[in-house]
Amino acid sequence: MPELGVNVDHIATLRQARKGKIPDPAEAALICEKNGADSIVAHLREDRRHINEGDLVAIKKKINIRFNLEMSIAPEIVGIAAKLKPGQATLVPEKRQELTTEGGLDVAGNLKSVSRAVEILQKKGIEVSLFIDPERKQINAAVISGAKIIELHTGRYADAQNKEKQEKYFQEIRTAVDYALGKGLVVNAGHGLDYQNVSRIARVKGIEELNIGYSIICRAVFVGLERAVREMKALCV
Repeated sequence: MPELGVNVDHIATLRQARKGKIPDPAEAALICEKNGADSIVAHLREDRRHINEGDLVAIKKKINIRFNLEMSIAPEIVGIAAKLKPGQATLVPEKRQELTTEGGLDVAGNLKSVSRAVEILQKKGIEVSLFIDPERKQINAAVISGAKIIELHTGRYADAQNKEKQEKYFQEIRTAVDYALGKGLVVNAGHGLDYQNVSRIARVKGIEELNIGYSIICRAVFVGLERAVREMKALCV
């Protein structure tokens, strides 16, 4: 049974629609913790479109479970993370114009800069995960970078338009999990997972944690955050 990491970015997205103080991502994080979340995830983007530095401090202070900071490898953001010292940092690609993360981090193509970020963060006692596509090339590069954890990008599986494509991408994920475990890595997964497609990924042996945000917050609009988290947790079996 994989653990569940809940991303609270879109609580902040709603707040930013009015540039106000509510809803508070830190309060949401505590609700998630009380209803079964094993970790809280937040992405400090370079443009601060939702989560900001104040949110990071408040979330870390309020919760008693692991805080997983999603972040780019930009020096400014790495510096903020090194000072904040979350329990975990997940390095992701980032483009200003994207609505959401569009793919995995190209560790193989940016090995020097990724390795440097990994080194800085690990020296501060922060566990480092790399958000990558389920490809051997990227898994091999992750090992070389010194990271001990990867998060496999499940977006292609989640967005597949038919059963044949979904099956193809599911098999890619399962093969990548086995390969990464053989390399000694801890394997997590996430992106695009929802209440309809998560169960199959949750049953893949070797995945330690699923990180999910958007679909939980969408469900919470109708049933409340407490129930939305509990329902997703129940599917992670």
